[in-house]
Amino acid sequence: MSKSVLIWGAGAIGGTMGAALRRAGHEVVLVDNDAAHVAAINANGLAISGPVEEYRVRLRAVTPEQLEGVFPLILLAVKAHHTEAAARMLVPHLAQDGAVVSCQNGLNELVIARVIGRDRTIGAFVNFGADWIAPGAIMFGNRGAVVVGELHGASTPRLVGLHAMLRDFEPDAVMTGNIWGYLWGKTGYGAILKASALTNDTIADFIAAPANRALLKALVREMMDTAAAEGVVPLGFNGFDPVAFSVGDDAGIDASIAAMADFNRGSAKARSGIWRDLAVRKRATDAGAQLAPVVAAARRHGVATPIADRLIATIAAVERGEAVIGEGLLARLGR
Repeated sequence: MSKSVLIWGAGAIGGTMGAALRRAGHEVVLVDNDAAHVAAINANGLAISGPVEEYRVRLRAVTPEQLEGVFPLILLAVKAHHTEAAARMLVPHLAQDGAVVSCQNGLNELVIARVIGRDRTIGAFVNFGADWIAPGAIMFGNRGAVVVGELHGASTPRLVGLHAMLRDFEPDAVMTGNIWGYLWGKTGYGAILKASALTNDTIADFIAAPANRALLKALVREMMDTAAAEGVVPLGFNGFDPVAFSVGDDAGIDASIAAMADFNRGSAKARSGIWRDLAVRKRATDAGAQLAPVVAAARRHGVATPIADRLIATIAAVERGEAVIGEGLLARLGR
Protein backbone atom coordinates (compact mmCIF):
# COMPACT_ATOMS: atom_id res chain seq x y z
CA MET A 1 0.00 0.00 0.00
CA SER A 2 1.17 3.51 -0.81
CA LYS A 3 2.64 5.57 1.97
CA SER A 4 0.46 8.51 0.92
CA VAL A 5 -2.50 8.91 3.27
CA LEU A 6 -5.27 11.44 3.72
CA ILE A 7 -6.68 11.76 7.23
CA TRP A 8 -10.15 13.27 7.27
CA GLY A 9 -10.66 14.69 10.75
CA ALA A 10 -7.60 16.02 12.59
CA GLY A 11 -8.95 15.90 16.12
CA ALA A 12 -8.01 13.58 18.97
CA ILE A 13 -7.88 10.37 16.92
CA GLY A 14 -6.91 11.63 13.47
CA GLY A 15 -4.43 14.20 14.71
CA THR A 16 -2.62 11.77 17.00
CA MET A 17 -2.35 9.13 14.29
CA GLY A 18 -1.45 11.63 11.57
CA ALA A 19 1.37 13.19 13.57
CA ALA A 20 2.89 9.78 14.31
CA LEU A 21 2.62 8.59 10.70
CA ARG A 22 4.19 11.78 9.36
CA ARG A 23 7.05 11.52 11.86
CA ALA A 24 7.60 7.95 10.65
CA GLY A 25 8.07 9.21 7.10
CA HIS A 26 4.65 8.75 5.51
CA GLU A 27 3.13 11.43 3.32
CA VAL A 28 0.20 12.73 5.34
CA VAL A 29 -2.40 15.37 4.55
CA LEU A 30 -4.89 16.37 7.26
CA VAL A 31 -8.41 17.62 6.52
CA ASP A 32 -10.43 19.38 9.19
CA ASN A 33 -13.46 21.70 9.32
CA ASP A 34 -11.86 23.85 12.05
CA ALA A 35 -10.10 26.63 10.10
CA ALA A 36 -8.22 27.81 13.20
CA HIS A 37 -6.88 24.29 13.81
CA VAL A 38 -5.81 24.01 10.17
CA ALA A 39 -4.10 27.41 10.27
CA ALA A 40 -2.24 26.57 13.50
CA ILE A 41 -0.96 23.25 12.07
CA ASN A 42 0.27 24.92 8.90
CA ALA A 43 1.93 27.75 10.81
CA ASN A 44 3.59 25.88 13.68
CA GLY A 45 3.08 22.17 13.11
CA LEU A 46 0.98 19.78 15.18
CA ALA A 47 2.04 19.52 18.83
CA ILE A 48 1.52 16.21 20.64
CA SER A 49 1.77 16.33 24.43
CA GLY A 50 1.07 13.96 27.30
CA PRO A 51 2.67 11.02 29.08
CA VAL A 52 3.07 8.78 26.02
CA GLU A 53 5.43 11.15 24.20
CA GLU A 54 5.82 14.82 23.38
CA TYR A 55 6.88 16.20 20.02
CA ARG A 56 5.92 18.59 17.26
CA VAL A 57 5.72 17.61 13.61
CA ARG A 58 5.30 19.63 10.44
CA LEU A 59 2.62 18.47 8.00
CA ARG A 60 0.06 19.93 5.65
CA ALA A 61 -3.50 20.61 6.72
CA VAL A 62 -6.46 21.89 4.71
CA THR A 63 -10.16 22.47 5.10
CA PRO A 64 -12.46 20.32 2.95
CA GLU A 65 -12.96 23.22 0.56
CA GLN A 66 -9.21 23.57 0.05
CA LEU A 67 -8.52 19.89 -0.59
CA GLU A 68 -7.24 18.86 -4.00
CA GLY A 69 -6.04 15.57 -5.40
CA VAL A 70 -6.89 11.88 -5.22
CA PHE A 71 -5.59 9.49 -2.55
CA PRO A 72 -5.28 5.70 -2.40
CA LEU A 73 -5.97 5.61 1.33
CA ILE A 74 -8.20 7.78 3.51
CA LEU A 75 -8.42 7.37 7.28
CA LEU A 76 -11.78 8.73 8.39
CA ALA A 77 -11.59 10.10 11.93
CA VAL A 78 -14.64 12.33 12.36
CA LYS A 79 -17.32 11.98 15.03
CA ALA A 80 -19.93 9.34 14.24
CA HIS A 81 -22.71 11.82 13.50
CA HIS A 82 -20.55 13.46 10.82
CA THR A 83 -19.68 10.18 9.08
CA GLU A 84 -22.15 10.24 6.21
CA ALA A 85 -21.50 13.88 5.30
CA ALA A 86 -17.73 13.36 5.41
CA ALA A 87 -17.95 10.15 3.38
CA ARG A 88 -19.88 11.93 0.64
CA MET A 89 -17.39 14.81 0.60
CA LEU A 90 -14.36 12.55 0.31
CA VAL A 91 -15.66 10.46 -2.60
CA PRO A 92 -14.07 12.69 -5.30
CA HIS A 93 -10.72 12.40 -3.50
CA LEU A 94 -10.65 8.60 -3.22
CA ALA A 95 -8.82 6.66 -5.92
CA GLN A 96 -10.98 4.20 -7.84
CA ASP A 97 -9.07 1.30 -6.29
CA GLY A 98 -8.61 3.12 -2.98
CA ALA A 99 -10.05 2.45 0.46
CA VAL A 100 -11.51 4.31 3.41
CA VAL A 101 -10.63 3.15 6.92
CA SER A 102 -12.99 4.00 9.78
CA CYS A 103 -10.74 5.14 12.65
CA GLN A 104 -13.76 6.12 14.73
CA ASN A 105 -15.97 5.05 17.60
CA GLY A 106 -19.12 3.21 16.60
CA LEU A 107 -20.25 0.95 13.78
CA ASN A 108 -19.46 3.57 11.16
CA GLU A 109 -18.29 1.02 8.61
CA LEU A 110 -21.98 0.42 7.90
CA VAL A 111 -22.46 4.05 6.87
CA ILE A 112 -19.21 4.30 4.90
CA ALA A 113 -19.94 1.10 2.98
CA ARG A 114 -23.38 2.39 2.06
CA VAL A 115 -21.88 5.60 0.64
CA ILE A 116 -18.72 4.43 -1.10
CA GLY A 117 -19.17 0.68 -1.37
CA ARG A 118 -18.35 -2.25 0.87
CA ASP A 119 -15.34 -3.29 -1.24
CA ARG A 120 -13.76 0.15 -0.71
CA THR A 121 -14.25 0.10 3.08
CA ILE A 122 -11.83 -1.31 5.66
CA GLY A 123 -12.79 -1.75 9.30
CA ALA A 124 -10.74 -0.41 12.18
CA PHE A 125 -10.99 -0.37 15.95
CA VAL A 126 -9.08 2.11 18.13
CA ASN A 127 -9.03 2.46 21.90
CA PHE A 128 -6.11 4.78 22.68
CA GLY A 129 -6.82 7.92 24.69
CA ALA A 130 -6.40 11.43 23.30
CA ASP A 131 -8.00 14.87 23.58
CA TRP A 132 -8.05 17.91 21.29
CA ILE A 133 -6.72 20.68 23.53
CA ALA A 134 -6.46 23.77 21.32
CA PRO A 135 -5.78 24.65 17.67
CA GLY A 136 -2.62 22.78 16.71
CA ALA A 137 -2.41 20.90 20.02
CA ILE A 138 -3.48 17.37 21.00
CA MET A 139 -2.91 15.43 24.23
CA PHE A 140 -1.99 11.76 23.77
CA GLY A 141 -3.17 10.20 27.04
CA ASN A 142 -2.37 6.52 26.72
CA ARG A 143 -1.79 3.70 24.31
CA GLY A 144 -4.62 1.27 23.63
CA ALA A 145 -5.79 -1.35 21.19
CA VAL A 146 -5.53 -0.62 17.46
CA VAL A 147 -7.01 -3.28 15.17
CA VAL A 148 -7.72 -3.42 11.42
CA GLY A 149 -9.60 -5.94 9.34
CA GLU A 150 -11.47 -6.39 6.08
CA LEU A 151 -15.25 -6.38 6.49
CA HIS A 152 -15.46 -9.83 4.87
CA GLY A 153 -12.81 -11.22 7.21
CA ALA A 154 -10.22 -12.32 4.65
CA SER A 155 -6.62 -11.19 4.50
CA THR A 156 -5.73 -8.99 1.52
CA PRO A 157 -2.55 -7.26 0.33
CA ARG A 158 -4.05 -3.85 1.10
CA LEU A 159 -4.87 -4.95 4.65
CA VAL A 160 -1.32 -6.24 5.16
CA GLY A 161 0.04 -2.91 3.94
CA LEU A 162 -2.32 -0.91 6.14
CA HIS A 163 -1.39 -2.96 9.18
CA ALA A 164 2.32 -2.43 8.53
CA MET A 165 1.75 1.32 8.27
CA LEU A 166 -0.31 1.53 11.46
CA ARG A 167 2.43 -0.23 13.37
CA ASP A 168 4.40 2.98 12.87
CA PHE A 169 1.78 4.52 15.16
CA GLU A 170 0.99 1.60 17.47
CA PRO A 171 3.68 -1.13 17.47
CA ASP A 172 1.19 -3.65 18.86
CA ALA A 173 -1.48 -2.99 16.22
CA VAL A 174 -3.41 -6.14 15.33
CA MET A 175 -4.61 -7.45 11.96
CA THR A 176 -7.78 -9.50 12.43
CA GLY A 177 -10.20 -11.65 10.50
CA ASN A 178 -12.97 -10.65 12.91
CA ILE A 179 -13.14 -6.86 12.92
CA TRP A 180 -16.86 -6.99 13.70
CA GLY A 181 -16.07 -8.84 16.91
CA TYR A 182 -13.92 -5.93 18.07
CA LEU A 183 -16.41 -3.29 16.90
CA TRP A 184 -19.31 -4.95 18.70
CA GLY A 185 -17.10 -5.46 21.75
CA LYS A 186 -16.53 -1.71 21.75
CA THR A 187 -20.30 -1.11 21.88
CA GLY A 188 -20.30 -2.58 25.38
CA TYR A 189 -17.23 -0.76 26.61
CA GLY A 190 -18.33 2.42 24.84
CA ALA A 191 -21.73 2.29 26.54
CA ILE A 192 -19.91 2.39 29.88
CA LEU A 193 -17.97 5.48 28.80
CA LYS A 194 -21.17 7.18 27.65
CA ALA A 195 -22.84 6.50 30.99
CA SER A 196 -19.80 7.90 32.80
CA ALA A 197 -20.33 11.19 30.94
CA LEU A 198 -23.51 11.76 32.98
CA THR A 199 -21.29 12.23 36.04
CA ASN A 200 -18.19 14.29 36.73
CA ASP A 201 -16.32 11.21 37.94
CA THR A 202 -13.24 10.07 36.10
CA ILE A 203 -13.76 7.02 33.91
CA ALA A 204 -11.74 4.89 36.32
CA ASP A 205 -13.66 6.03 39.40
CA PHE A 206 -16.99 5.57 37.63
CA ILE A 207 -16.16 2.03 36.56
CA ALA A 208 -14.75 1.05 39.95
CA ALA A 209 -17.63 2.44 42.06
CA PRO A 210 -19.54 -0.50 43.63
CA ALA A 211 -22.77 1.51 43.40
CA ASN A 212 -22.51 1.47 39.60
CA ARG A 213 -21.88 -2.25 39.18
CA ALA A 214 -25.49 -3.35 38.62
CA LEU A 215 -26.03 -0.59 36.07
CA LEU A 216 -22.86 -1.47 34.16
CA LYS A 217 -23.75 -5.14 34.16
CA ALA A 218 -27.24 -4.52 32.78
CA LEU A 219 -26.17 -1.90 30.24
CA VAL A 220 -23.36 -3.99 28.78
CA ARG A 221 -25.63 -7.04 28.72
CA GLU A 222 -28.01 -5.15 26.41
CA MET A 223 -25.15 -4.48 23.99
CA MET A 224 -23.88 -8.06 24.12
CA ASP A 225 -27.37 -9.58 23.70
CA THR A 226 -27.80 -7.47 20.57
CA ALA A 227 -24.43 -8.59 19.23
CA ALA A 228 -25.42 -12.21 19.80
CA ALA A 229 -28.68 -11.64 17.95
CA GLU A 230 -26.62 -10.28 15.05
CA GLY A 231 -24.55 -13.46 15.06
CA VAL A 232 -21.39 -11.69 16.25
CA VAL A 233 -19.06 -12.98 18.96
CA PRO A 234 -17.67 -9.81 20.63
CA LEU A 235 -13.95 -9.72 21.43
CA GLY A 236 -12.30 -8.24 24.48
CA PHE A 237 -9.56 -5.66 24.81
CA ASN A 238 -7.81 -3.48 27.43
CA GLY A 239 -9.51 -5.22 30.35
CA PHE A 240 -13.00 -5.48 28.88
CA ASP A 241 -14.31 -9.07 28.93
CA PRO A 242 -17.49 -9.30 26.83
CA VAL A 243 -17.97 -13.00 27.55
CA ALA A 244 -18.24 -12.42 31.29
CA PHE A 245 -20.94 -9.79 30.79
CA SER A 246 -22.74 -11.91 28.18
CA VAL A 247 -23.14 -14.96 30.42
CA GLY A 248 -23.51 -13.11 33.73
CA ASP A 249 -20.28 -14.48 35.20
CA ASP A 250 -20.09 -12.37 38.35
CA ALA A 251 -16.48 -13.24 39.14
CA GLY A 252 -15.48 -12.51 35.57
CA ILE A 253 -17.41 -9.23 35.58
CA ASP A 254 -15.68 -8.14 38.79
CA ALA A 255 -12.28 -9.00 37.29
CA SER A 256 -13.13 -7.10 34.11
CA ILE A 257 -14.32 -4.05 36.05
CA ALA A 258 -11.07 -4.01 38.02
CA ALA A 259 -8.99 -4.40 34.87
CA MET A 260 -10.88 -1.63 33.03
CA ALA A 261 -10.48 0.69 36.00
CA ASP A 262 -6.74 -0.02 36.12
CA PHE A 263 -6.39 0.59 32.40
CA ASN A 264 -8.11 3.96 32.64
CA ARG A 265 -6.19 5.02 35.76
CA GLY A 266 -3.09 4.73 33.62
CA SER A 267 -4.36 7.31 31.15
CA ALA A 268 -3.99 11.08 31.20
CA LYS A 269 -7.38 11.15 29.46
CA ALA A 270 -9.43 11.04 32.64
CA ARG A 271 -12.90 11.48 31.15
CA SER A 272 -14.62 10.40 27.97
CA GLY A 273 -14.89 12.38 24.77
CA ILE A 274 -18.67 12.48 25.31
CA TRP A 275 -18.17 14.17 28.69
CA ARG A 276 -15.68 16.60 27.16
CA ASP A 277 -18.11 17.56 24.40
CA LEU A 278 -20.86 18.17 26.95
CA ALA A 279 -18.91 19.82 29.76
CA VAL A 280 -15.99 21.57 28.04
CA ARG A 281 -16.69 22.11 24.36
CA LYS A 282 -20.44 22.64 24.86
CA ARG A 283 -21.43 20.93 21.63
CA ALA A 284 -23.58 18.05 20.47
CA THR A 285 -22.07 14.62 21.05
CA ASP A 286 -22.08 11.59 18.79
CA ALA A 287 -23.49 9.32 21.51
CA GLY A 288 -26.79 8.91 19.73
CA ALA A 289 -25.12 8.23 16.39
CA GLN A 290 -22.85 5.61 17.94
CA LEU A 291 -25.73 3.80 19.62
CA ALA A 292 -28.27 4.18 16.81
CA PRO A 293 -27.19 1.11 14.77
CA VAL A 294 -27.05 -0.98 17.95
CA VAL A 295 -30.57 0.01 18.95
CA ALA A 296 -31.79 -0.50 15.38
CA ALA A 297 -30.35 -4.03 15.37
CA ALA A 298 -31.95 -4.70 18.75
CA ARG A 299 -35.33 -3.65 17.38
CA ARG A 300 -34.94 -5.95 14.38
CA HIS A 301 -34.28 -8.91 16.65
CA GLY A 302 -36.73 -8.06 19.41
CA VAL A 303 -33.99 -7.39 21.99
CA ALA A 304 -35.02 -4.93 24.71
CA THR A 305 -32.58 -2.04 25.36
CA PRO A 306 -34.34 0.15 27.96
CA ILE A 307 -31.15 1.40 29.59
CA ALA A 308 -29.48 2.26 26.29
CA ASP A 309 -32.67 4.04 25.21
CA ARG A 310 -32.66 6.14 28.38
CA LEU A 311 -28.93 6.78 28.01
CA ILE A 312 -29.45 8.25 24.52
CA ALA A 313 -32.35 10.38 25.75
CA THR A 314 -30.53 11.62 28.84
CA ILE A 315 -27.41 12.69 26.95
CA ALA A 316 -29.66 14.48 24.45
CA ALA A 317 -31.35 16.27 27.36
CA VAL A 318 -27.95 17.52 28.57
CA GLU A 319 -27.13 18.70 25.05
CA ARG A 320 -30.37 20.71 24.99
CA GLY A 321 -29.68 22.25 28.40
CA GLU A 322 -32.58 20.40 30.01
CA ALA A 323 -30.40 18.39 32.38
CA VAL A 324 -27.10 18.97 34.18
CA ILE A 325 -24.24 16.50 34.45
CA GLY A 326 -23.99 14.97 37.88
CA GLU A 327 -27.47 15.89 39.14
CA GLY A 328 -28.95 12.43 39.58
CA LEU A 329 -28.76 11.52 35.91
CA LEU A 330 -27.60 7.94 36.56
CA ALA A 331 -30.84 7.32 38.42
CA ARG A 332 -32.69 7.89 35.15
CA LEU A 333 -30.84 4.99 33.57
CA GLY A 334 -31.54 2.57 36.40
CA ARG A 335 -35.29 3.16 36.63
